[in-house]
Amino acid sequence: MGLLARLRKEWFIVGIVLVILSAKLQPSFGVKGGPLKPEVTIAYVAVSLIFFNSGLSLKTEELTSALLHVRLHLFVQSFTLIFFPLAVWLLLKLLELSSIDQWLLRGLQTVSCMPPPVSSAVILTKAVGGNEAAAIFNSAFGSFLGIVVTPMLLLLFLGSSSSVPFTSIFSQLFMTVVVPLILGQVCRSFLRDFLERRKPPFGTISSAVLLMIIYTTFCDTFSNPNIELDPVSLLLVVFIIFSIQISFMLLTFTMSTRSRSGFSPADTVAIVFCSTHKSLTLGIPMLKIVFEGYEHLSLISVPLLIYHPAQILLGSVLVPTIRNWMTNQQKVGKVMNLQPV
Repeated sequence: MGLLARLRKEWFIVGIVLVILSAKLQPSFGVKGGPLKPEVTIAYVAVSLIFFNSGLSLKTEELTSALLHVRLHLFVQSFTLIFFPLAVWLLLKLLELSSIDQWLLRGLQTVSCMPPPVSSAVILTKAVGGNEAAAIFNSAFGSFLGIVVTPMLLLLFLGSSSSVPFTSIFSQLFMTVVVPLILGQVCRSFLRDFLERRKPPFGTISSAVLLMIIYTTFCDTFSNPNIELDPVSLLLVVFIIFSIQISFMLLTFTMSTRSRSGFSPADTVAIVFCSTHKSLTLGIPMLKIVFEGYEHLSLISVPLLIYHPAQILLGSVLVPTIRNWMTNQQKVGKVMNLQPV
């Protein structure tokens, strides 16, 4: 694959770098009260657009086939929204003794509180040949669940230094997250045939809006001379993120392949990806709402910005290995079934 084709394929990662550089060069354009008016265009319009787009694109009509696999859904949702945040919280208790920037460490905690993503876990599960229906269900259900659970986890583990009271945070979440999501689903019920036929670029639209949110977040950072990013801390955080991902992928793989687990190889693939992936598309807007006015918001956002490409990169590298494992397991299962009792 040529350089241009690679850049086109990874345009969102390139876009993140470019908007951060743009924010560094001209932070005044995207700060509060600036020409872009992010307190309105981002806090309300952009966030609402992302969740309306999510509601419009979520194929909830396809989830009924996976609905009855309750044990798998309980495993994924409890791992990603209970075990994951608690495990990271315990890890951070140890890391607080190190010299790593405390705001980046808090950012790691925010990553742990995020729901599974709508796209990447499903794409990788499909690439391997795993239980795609289960991956779709858990990504969609996790997104809905995350609307309520994620803000509560963020406030539980991190609190909020925002001047906005708790009730106002949830009312804004309701108006900019829940309402647009429901409206998107209602519109989908009327436009389903059109959407299936034309296949609008939902992912591209959300990613483009997300770049605007990232841009304004870093404009606030670079306009504040008191905030500096320690390069050593950043490198250590990158290492920690990859270590967390690999460890949790191995843990979910081990737990779901035990003889008494009751999960098939295809189920295991969905479990590994859905339990360990975290949503950037839902995460950044939620951070923007819950930590409105937080001067270190951009530093808290950095680990999530790293986690997103890291999970895609790691998952893509592991696809051939996991596919070979699943194929071998399925062959063994067929041989066992053919043997006389």
